[in-house]
Amino acid sequence: DGYRNTNQVSDDYRYQDGNYDAPNDGYYRGRDEPAQEEDAQSDVTEGHDEDDEVYEGEYQGIPHPDDIKEKQKKRAPAVDDEYRDRADLMAERMEDEEQLAHQYENIIEECGHGRFQWTLFFVLGLALMADGVEVFVVGFVLPSAEKDMCLSSSNKGMLGLIVYLGMMVGAVLLGGLADKLGRKQCLIVSLAINAAFAFLSSFVQGYGFFLFCRLISGLGIGGTLPIVFAYFSEFLSREKRGEHLSWLCMFWMIGGIYASAMAWSIIPHYGWGFSMGTKYHFHSWRVFVLVCALPCIASLVALKFMPESPRFLLEIGKHDEAWMILKQVHDTNMRAKGEPERVFTVSYIKTPKQVDEFIEIQSSTGTWYQRWLVRITTTLKQVWDNVLYCLTAQYRMNTLMLAVVWFTMALSYYGLIVWFPDMIRYLQDEAYESRVKIFDEEEVSHFTFNFTLENQIHRNGEYRNDKFIGMKFKEVRFEDSLFEDCYFEDVRSSETFFENCTIISTVFYNTDLYEHKFINCRLINSTFMKEKEGCHIDFEEDNDFLIYLVSFLGSLSVLPGNIISALLMDKIGRIKMIGGSMLISAVCCFFLFFGNSESAMIGWQCLFCGASIAAWNALDVITVELYPTDKRATAFGILNGLCKFGAILGNSIFSSFVGITKVVPILLASSALVGGGLLALRLPETREQVLM
Repeated sequence: DGYRNTNQVSDDYRYQDGNYDAPNDGYYRGRDEPAQEEDAQSDVTEGHDEDDEVYEGEYQGIPHPDDIKEKQKKRAPAVDDEYRDRADLMAERMEDEEQLAHQYENIIEECGHGRFQWTLFFVLGLALMADGVEVFVVGFVLPSAEKDMCLSSSNKGMLGLIVYLGMMVGAVLLGGLADKLGRKQCLIVSLAINAAFAFLSSFVQGYGFFLFCRLISGLGIGGTLPIVFAYFSEFLSREKRGEHLSWLCMFWMIGGIYASAMAWSIIPHYGWGFSMGTKYHFHSWRVFVLVCALPCIASLVALKFMPESPRFLLEIGKHDEAWMILKQVHDTNMRAKGEPERVFTVSYIKTPKQVDEFIEIQSSTGTWYQRWLVRITTTLKQVWDNVLYCLTAQYRMNTLMLAVVWFTMALSYYGLIVWFPDMIRYLQDEAYESRVKIFDEEEVSHFTFNFTLENQIHRNGEYRNDKFIGMKFKEVRFEDSLFEDCYFEDVRSSETFFENCTIISTVFYNTDLYEHKFINCRLINSTFMKEKEGCHIDFEEDNDFLIYLVSFLGSLSVLPGNIISALLMDKIGRIKMIGGSMLISAVCCFFLFFGNSESAMIGWQCLFCGASIAAWNALDVITVELYPTDKRATAFGILNGLCKFGAILGNSIFSSFVGITKVVPILLASSALVGGGLLALRLPETREQVLM
């Protein structure tokens, strides 16, 4: 009963003119103040420095007012924050974040750049490589998968776009979750989803299930890009950030080279696989899909041994965990440099004011699914708030300008990347058609055709008592011809049609000459027996080697651009890099008017890819640096999702003009690049900026 609280002590003992005015009841009324030891009291008779000077009344057990204020600060905030305005709390948090940003930069510089960063570089590089592989997988397997799944042109188009749709959703969703749940955890989830559904897609037989698997696989890999760059940037100092993020971008190129090489070495071996009855087939293209999942699996395994981003942990108030990770980074780098005796000197790191706290629901509250529903909806609400925060006054202009630059870059780049192979294929078809052989009024009787007929037109011919056995028709057309007493057995055909023909007393046994291949024909006493099973669609005979070669060269051509951008990123700045690269790419587009051959188109594609890669790298770097830690992955995810939307539009628009005109795709791509490049010059330069 003799003790009162600290506030009362501060009222009872009034500090006036350098002295305390204590109450006259003779009792010390402080709380939690240690009793004075006799040895400590004897110090008053010994000499001491002025810094150790005690104030009058200390030896009477009277607390100093600064001590009282300090205790009040420790006790008061937990209560006072409930009554403080949110704007005040946010202002205090922003002040804390600014202090943390500069302190964290000094800590990362003390930790150095060495073995730890290079290890993380390769682990995250594998994840980025998996993203690059995912873009190429569907394009490589379509020529083979369309035969197994009997895909029409519309189905093939949907399969090509569904991956981008999944990546668009995954970038926004998983990028947003990475700012709430952590970089490492969300990256593991992202890679696990991609690996699981990519693996599953190689075994499914139906088109619908395969489409679903590639959609979810794309959703998983879509989250890797925003998380990887946010994650790696938070282990880099200001001087190293631009260069090493650009080096990291090289793994996307390596992914394209890996996919092209694997497709080239695996898919043409159609016999690699097995069959179970007549319904289940596992051909070489499915082996290729499995092999393409290996970089994702390797990154997933290695990531288990990497720590969480300490910058993220500090942002959510986990000081001790962040300190331990930073010490691990420091010690790893110092041991690798041969300086194990170097001590990590940081003892305390500033943590921002925690405004929004996630309150864990007790296990006794509701059912398990109700608790999970509340957790999920709360987390998604926080992600949505982050999305809206990127459009607040402070970031609105930067977000809108970046959105336009990302979109214009994606529209032109992904549109042309699809347009180049389609144009090369169109030029091939034109050259093929120019070599067509035309036969007029030929008469053939009692002859056996047991070889391939290719790229021919037969007009007004007469075929009597002829046999067509064990042969193939490829791009063959019979017009106004007569077939009488002929016999067709074990015949395969591709793009072969009979128009205005008369077919009398003819037998078709075990062929794929289906009804739709006879156009306005008269069939008299003719018999169709045991038609070949399988798909009734004629597929184009693609030059697989050329497809793989074009993709391989396109991926390899970005190597010089990657090296130049990495070396110059911190010297000339992000803005000049984006603007210059996009404007040079726009100039490259105009040279496409002179691409009238396959070799010319391949050459201009390589030039365009090499010029545009610097803009992509600089966009990745500036997007990371313009946003604070708790919004970084969210903003990157939004912009990358918009990029994938631009890719979908580019693929659809550019491919529709193949064989019609080159003017529209070239003008659209070049004008988008010029507009985006000029707008990029108005963005703020972030080269000298610390990560907020």
